[in-house]
Amino acid sequence: MDSTSGATVARATVARLAAATPDTRDRYIDLLRVASLGAVVLGHWLMAAVATGPGGRVEVGNLLAVVPELQLLTWVLQIMPVFFFVGGFAHARSYRSLRGRTGPAQLYSTFLRGRLSRLLRPTLVFVLVWGTAALLVQLLGAGGGLIDIALRLVAQPLWFIGVYLAMVACTPPLLRAHERWGWGVFGVLLGAAGAVDVLRFALGVPYVEFLNFALVWLAVHQLGFLRADGRLAVRGVPAALAGCGLVGAVALVTYGPYPLSMVGMPGEKISNMAPPTFALLCHGLWLVGAVELVRRPVGAWLRRPRVWRGVVAASGIAMTAFLWHLTAMLAVYGALLALDVPLPEPASGGWWAQVPVRVVVAGLVTALLVAAFRRFERPGPAAAATGSGPLAALGVTLCLLGVLGLSMVGFGGLLEGRTALLIAVEVSAPGAVGMVLGGWALVSGTRGFLPLPAPSRKS
Repeated sequence: MDSTSGATVARATVARLAAATPDTRDRYIDLLRVASLGAVVLGHWLMAAVATGPGGRVEVGNLLAVVPELQLLTWVLQIMPVFFFVGGFAHARSYRSLRGRTGPAQLYSTFLRGRLSRLLRPTLVFVLVWGTAALLVQLLGAGGGLIDIALRLVAQPLWFIGVYLAMVACTPPLLRAHERWGWGVFGVLLGAAGAVDVLRFALGVPYVEFLNFALVWLAVHQLGFLRADGRLAVRGVPAALAGCGLVGAVALVTYGPYPLSMVGMPGEKISNMAPPTFALLCHGLWLVGAVELVRRPVGAWLRRPRVWRGVVAASGIAMTAFLWHLTAMLAVYGALLALDVPLPEPASGGWWAQVPVRVVVAGLVTALLVAAFRRFERPGPAAAATGSGPLAALGVTLCLLGVLGLSMVGFGGLLEGRTALLIAVEVSAPGAVGMVLGGWALVSGTRGFLPLPAPSRKS
């Protein structure tokens, strides 16, 4: 099938899926998922400040560090909490649907396989492609400059996938707790996250801050459960969340030890992101409340056929685009360097003049990469999970540690044993890749081990 006929089939598939959407589907949730990933992609493209330093050495900085006043924009553009909120909604719906038609012995493993398949299949392909490329670079001695930077940077967004895996794994017990205590579970997670920061900043307790990698993101995820039950639709609740979250975040940043930026900044002593702080949780509450406040008018707009077709099309490629968008951005900078195009000083007039061109070209390169790899994001044939619940839990844990390890150590130094400290364990790139592959084998069973694309219809 050539590219033209492939695109025609894709458009026909999107049109068919859009037309078949039931009235009961929450289209706004689909839009939030796509928009949150799209905001992250655009933010990364805009924040990256690549320049040539002394002796022609390539350096990568952060626009927000060059122009600190722009850090206020992260209060709108740091939208990852919305994605995790959407995940909570989707996980609650999926688990409840399976619970009514799956035996208890296979419920957990079936749930994990169903939720992780579309996430891990494209991730495995990304890891294998970049791992192979990194190995060839090292064997051929072709490293240096932007190549070394790329091998380090392209794996960094994998942290998000690691956190998301943890949320999927924790859904069954936390959903049962939610069905018993409702808002109380969210309140406990909220209070625990605040207590961690008190112990960290006021009492100086070492290492306690790492608990908030779970508590902060799980609290946002728990809001998705409340959304699935309709409890966020109660009059006044979205405004209360947005208002309390915004006031809390402003107060903490103004009077506390928290930085202004809601994303990590190079060289800063305290980051709101790594590990997450109570200020970031307040930011998440503000965002969730804000998007819920505009739910009705935007939901009506999504009823327009053309708009909904666009959301359906974007939803089918969102994870692939997220995985490969930094590859595209670095390819653009690589082309500029290869063509001896001057790279202006970040935040200068010439730099800003190049921004629209860089973003458009990065979008086109991303589209080419999506065309090459989107088949791995398509859902595979439905099949019952073959593994037990404990094996599936072990598999998710291995996948989680593997992708988090890769996000820290990158793809560089595959043959040199380069390591990074993950929690209390030194992890290398080969070890991290092995954990991801082994974990996926345990979650999916032998039939789903290889990340093969779903069969496509011939044109």
